[in-house]
Amino acid sequence: MALRELRTLYWRNGSLYLLDQRLLPWRERYVRCTSYKQVARAIKEMVVRGAPAIGVATLYGMVLAAKGTKARRSERLREAAETLKSTRPTAVNLFWAVDHMLGVAENAMRAKKDVFKALLEEADRLAEQDIETNKKIGENGAGLIPDGSVVMTYCNAGGLATVGYGTAVGVIRAAHESGKKISVIVPETRPKLQGARLTAFELSKLGIPYKIITDNMAAMLMSRGDVSCIVVGADRVLAKTGHVINKIGTLSLAISAKFFGVPFYVAAPLTSFDFKRGPEEVKIEERSIEEVLNFAGKIIAPRGSDAINLAFDITPPALVSAIITEHGVYEPDGLMTLERYSRAVSGP
Repeated sequence: MALRELRTLYWRNGSLYLLDQRLLPWRERYVRCTSYKQVARAIKEMVVRGAPAIGVATLYGMVLAAKGTKARRSERLREAAETLKSTRPTAVNLFWAVDHMLGVAENAMRAKKDVFKALLEEADRLAEQDIETNKKIGENGAGLIPDGSVVMTYCNAGGLATVGYGTAVGVIRAAHESGKKISVIVPETRPKLQGARLTAFELSKLGIPYKIITDNMAAMLMSRGDVSCIVVGADRVLAKTGHVINKIGTLSLAISAKFFGVPFYVAAPLTSFDFKRGPEEVKIEERSIEEVLNFAGKIIAPRGSDAINLAFDITPPALVSAIITEHGVYEPDGLMTLERYSRAVSGP
């Protein structure tokens, strides 16, 4: 199946279908969700992952909550909102999607319109818009990557983390599609191996040369001059301060990049921006220690071992060269100028 045909999610006949990313690259299988509780479980268990993709899945979760009889519809939507918000606390797109859909439902009820239809139409519109937004990010960032570059990315910020095309991988893809001869270094990204499993999977389908490395090899490659630049995605960008919250390990890459003079870029849509909070106000998700102590279904540590499994870290603005958005390329200290777009933004 070609990548352009491989949708991270889609709606069909009253159900949401999510590509089960836990099975990639070995199997391509979709999970059918017929209730918001199933969507919430899929988000929590990382059937779907990546901030933009989680946001769009949440939109459809709210659609499913509105499905059925009008009785208790408002209550169902409130219950769905709380359930979905409880799944993963760090990615801002999820929270935006819930609040946005509650507003759409409220407006539809006030206007005595069909709430389910209004929510479904909005979810469909925003899902398609996500792809166009990512293409703009790709176009805006491609110019930062010189011909012949060796680009390092991290985790998976490609089409699988969005509805399609991707953010950080979208920048790489746009540079490749413009005719530049580039190659990519893909850190494996422990403990879920989103780099080795997912980013390599996408690059393979796109025909972009890549090499997978262990996470602890990245600094050594930078020290030898083997990395031209780094492009990562973001689960939340704090516009007030310029901090970037992304997959755990991003901070280590940024520190190494700063020391060795490697440009460090972040690619993110405006819907991943938080214009209200500072770094101390964001809850960093901590996941099960079993993800660290087990690999491919096998225990890799002595029984009874304890572990720490933070899912994200926070990169300070001094380590970020630029942030690539659908509205252009910005320095970390100039992000609040984007707030004027956020007031009119309509995406998850």
